[in-house]
Amino acid sequence: MTQTANKILEALTSKLTPRQREVIWGRFGLDKKGEPQTLAALGGRYRVTRERVRQIEASALDLIRKEIVKHGGCADILERAKKYLRDAGGVERAEDFVAYIAGLADGLTERHLTLLREASKALEFHPEDKYVRAFYYADKNALKNVSAFIAQWASHLKGKKQHVLAGRYDQEFADFIRKRSVSKDHAARFVGISKRIHQNPFGDVGLAEWPEIKPQTIRDRVYLVLKKKATPLHFRTIAQTINEVKFEGRPASAPTVHNELIKDARFVLVGRGMYALSEHGYEPGTAREVIHRTLKKQGALRPKDVITAIAKERFFKPNTILVNLQNKRFFERLPDGTYRVREA
Repeated sequence: MTQTANKILEALTSKLTPRQREVIWGRFGLDKKGEPQTLAALGGRYRVTRERVRQIEASALDLIRKEIVKHGGCADILERAKKYLRDAGGVERAEDFVAYIAGLADGLTERHLTLLREASKALEFHPEDKYVRAFYYADKNALKNVSAFIAQWASHLKGKKQHVLAGRYDQEFADFIRKRSVSKDHAARFVGISKRIHQNPFGDVGLAEWPEIKPQTIRDRVYLVLKKKATPLHFRTIAQTINEVKFEGRPASAPTVHNELIKDARFVLVGRGMYALSEHGYEPGTAREVIHRTLKKQGALRPKDVITAIAKERFFKPNTILVNLQNKRFFERLPDGTYRVREA
């Protein structure tokens, strides 16, 4: 690697005045401070207006633009960068694009790239916002194509939520891109810049607006943990699991988790401090109510069989079940030793 970022920078700024050089160094974070500075900050340093700093910056960039044309190595970097974007389908996440650029010249950083982009106007950049991560793109047509693809994919996902949450995201994605004749590599880059598509800590991918994919509240996280574990858990274990898988947001405390569990009908108390999801077949109720439901469903049973049946869905102590079976107002013991629900 014969080119270095410092040599390129010196060549491009050799025609600048001392003040122009200072402004460029400050604006693009190329000085010792290492952070881009605002027009106001530089204006305060030099005791001039923000507008005057902007004018100095603009004139310096015009000079640098002319030097870029003359500098063969610099022009080559930009041409290779544009080809990389075209080969990538027109877009690339900023961090990946910068990583590629860094390999074209020793010491080349994102700040150098920003200066080259601003001066040459050869590269397009979209900053991070609430919808996308920062990315570079080849031209306006590429931006239009990727925006349309993301919108269409998000719309498709909305109609396939249950399929996707059942683990069919990859299959849906493969079918979607095949019908549009988009390569898997390009499609992955398109989706990679969008914040509308998210992966939860359990590896499930889908729309960020779905609480199962990007849970925003403690209650959503409680639900997701119980759904993924698919077994009853103590509320303290649920809180611990939420913190271990590192959801975004504040840590979960056991009291907060318990408070959410008792307020939502989706969560069923199945034992002392133990909770499960109703969608997994667990139903609420006292010991008597559960015994009543079991005998109604299965018919007369011996005490040990009642205990076994109830153990599949609740964590009652055997003695608790036996004591409730003795309640003659609700249950009747038959001559063969089995119990059934007492008829009114």
